[in-house]
Amino acid sequence: MNKREIIAALQSTITEFQELISAFDEAELNNIPFEGSWTAGQVAQHIIMANSGFGEVLNGPVTETKRIPDELCGKLKEDFLNFNIKMESPDFIIPKYKAYNKKRLLNALEEIKNDIAKAIIDIDLTQTCLAFELPVYGHLTRFEAVCFVIYHTQRHAHQVRNIKDHFNMN
Repeated sequence: MNKREIIAALQSTITEFQELISAFDEAELNNIPFEGSWTAGQVAQHIIMANSGFGEVLNGPVTETKRIPDELCGKLKEDFLNFNIKMESPDFIIPKYKAYNKKRLLNALEEIKNDIAKAIIDIDLTQTCLAFELPVYGHLTRFEAVCFVIYHTQRHAHQVRNIKDHFNMN
């Protein structure tokens, strides 16, 4: 993917996630749909917590990459879009159970989408980010970090669809 294609993928993924969140009324947004689930508001907050952190990672310290810059993108896609496995979120991006404001969530998602898209234009995506090691994967290149944001958001879009389907059936 070139920069234009990765920006388009990022923007369409986050826009789709925003549209999914927009479809909830405030009550549904903050109700637990079934045992063991987060609310749709918590899922959105989790995405905000994770993705805003990657905006900082992209603009943080880097080093030259000693491998193919998109080497881990296929593995990230395979893992995060495998809906048959349950993943555990690191503690620092587990959202609190509380009432979330839909407008604030949507605005935060828009800001993240714009910030990361701007960063993609301005930075060398082949460099390796040093500010954060993704559990299991280690240090990502900037390109891989954007791939993570895309696939992680797509994974949680799937989760939000399931939550909405549950409310629509009941």
